[in-house]
Amino acid sequence: MSNHVYKSLELTGSSPVSIEDAAQTAIAKAHETVRNIQWFTVTETRGHVVDGKVAHWQVTLKIGFTLE
Repeated sequence: MSNHVYKSLELTGSSPVSIEDAAQTAIAKAHETVRNIQWFTVTETRGHVVDGKVAHWQVTLKIGFTLE
């Protein structure tokens, strides 16, 4: 196993569909500009309620990536 140095970023993704979709949205967007994403941790989950139903999910993630 190689020695790695990781850097982490905090992101918040949102979705009207699901928690998983909100996380995927955040990671996919980060992948456009951040190389070597290796892991993520969900740090917070929130939602917006309209008429007694969940209308929107927000998920805050910490993502880790290796430095080159």
